[in-house]
Amino acid sequence: MMEEVKEGSVLSFHGNSIKVTEVVKEGDNLTFIIISQKLSGTGEYHVARTYEDFEWLQQHLFSQEDVPGIQGVIFPPLPAKAQINASAKVIKQLGILALGEWKPYSAALEKFLLQVASHSVLCKNKAVEDFLTSTEPPGRQRTKKNIFNRLSQAMDEMRKEGHKDVDDFFQTERDLNHNLTTCTKVVAEKFLDVVQTEQKIAVALGHFSSSLQLCVESGDDPDKQAFSRVCKNLSEVFDSMRKHMSSVAENNMETLGLGLDLESRYQEAEKEMLFRRTCKLVELETAKRNAERAKPVKKPVMEEVKKATETEFSQITAVAKQEIKHLKEARVQLLQQALVLWCEKQLITAKKTADQFNLHLETFRGVA
Repeated sequence: MMEEVKEGSVLSFHGNSIKVTEVVKEGDNLTFIIISQKLSGTGEYHVARTYEDFEWLQQHLFSQEDVPGIQGVIFPPLPAKAQINASAKVIKQLGILALGEWKPYSAALEKFLLQVASHSVLCKNKAVEDFLTSTEPPGRQRTKKNIFNRLSQAMDEMRKEGHKDVDDFFQTERDLNHNLTTCTKVVAEKFLDVVQTEQKIAVALGHFSSSLQLCVESGDDPDKQAFSRVCKNLSEVFDSMRKHMSSVAENNMETLGLGLDLESRYQEAEKEMLFRRTCKLVELETAKRNAERAKPVKKPVMEEVKKATETEFSQITAVAKQEIKHLKEARVQLLQQALVLWCEKQLITAKKTADQFNLHLETFRGVA
């Protein structure tokens, strides 16, 4: 098992070379094969990781309380756990990631690792190096309670979420994030409905194509032969339509679908960061009041607490502003890439289908 990780490591692989290349099913469990290129140029790292291993990595990233301003980091969002033979509830939770024989889900995990490895703060955690290079599985020990252990704060959250910010920049960002979180979630859900409908249409076209094949008969009767040829040709047309609709659905999943899913999860991640900063703001205001009201004997201690909280809050705010700026730039770029790739793939699919339909048309003209 891996030892407890510490910070300050230097990655021994190319951060942009990470690939989740395969999903292995073992009963009800999924194992993901991850490959990354060694910096030395002498080969690759190959590791097998379960979802619990990904959670182990995420928890170690969350636990870096000694890193100044860590609560201002927008942590790359890890997708919810996938399940074999997912129910409707799980599909609703995972969205587009629950479709496509785990290909979209693997792409989402790959994006998570790429985002972690490219983050200037998170990549320094030795857990990242160990996760992607060690042949041994990560430890299963539970990490200590940290800034993300919020179960005991459930009632207090409702009050803090509505707390007015002292900085107009962050108040505006919180309001914008609140609206975008809702909107992107709705858009992702509607797009999922579109993809699922396309998949259902493809299945129906396949059934109709198979049914037409059942009408094909052998024999010397000219009428039966003519009818069989028509049924066979129509069956091939509907099979081409099935392939086209399947390709359209797959293109939607692998491009715009993944882009919308990542956008939605990043909005939630930003919301979490903004809430953490708001909690620290409330803590700072409380520390100031306590320092003002403290009796002379306790005032030096209260002043120290206030000063330490002010420093921490300033560090969080500085990191948060940089994170928000970077997220907005990356958000535009990622969505643009998803849209461009979506258009390119659909155009290629449309051209192939048009060529195939032209062949079918020529076939029917020959029959006529």
